Amino acid sequence: MEANRKLSMEELGRISVQEYQQKIKSSLVVVLDNVRSLHNVGSVFRTGDAFTVAHVYLTGITGTPPHREIHKSALGATESVPWSYHEHTQILISQLKEQGYEIVIVEQTTNSQSLEVFEPKAEKKYCLVFGNEVEGVSDEVVEMANISLEIPQSGTKHSLNVSVCAGIVLWHFYKQLSL
Repeated sequence: MEANRKLSMEELGRISVQEYQQKIKSSLVVVLDNVRSLHNVGSVFRTGDAFTVAHVYLTGITGTPPHREIHKSALGATESVPWSYHEHTQILISQLKEQGYEIVIVEQTTNSQSLEVFEPKAEKKYCLVFGNEVEGVSDEVVEMANISLEIPQSGTKHSLNVSVCAGIVLWHFYKQLSL
């Protein structure tokens, strides 16, 4: 039996940015609602690339590429994942609803359901909204949501870092929709 070793970049067989841009994307889009950390923004881009997110919308105070701090964690994903900036999250959410997206906020609310029991449907388009590191998803956007999801937790903290949260939720959707 061969000793365990890391795979080389060539063995991983990654596609180029150009090939990625031609690839069929998922029906998922992501909205970052006033996310202040540029490292979190970059991490969401990188995760979005991994799970073929169709678009990342940056709103409010959320920083935009090109920026050194975003690039540190995105590692080039701002070139592969389409993105745009919108000053007002609520206006963007209204437009996405008109385009047929189910607005899914990741937030602890009176009506939130556990991510582990939520089963996304392949025939639907989903917009996943992740909020500010301190305030969460803005109240105006909470009121506009079709679905509220939360990640079950057992520790003393009541929330996860937004980029960690996005990774867990995007993986769940990717796994469910790729079957």
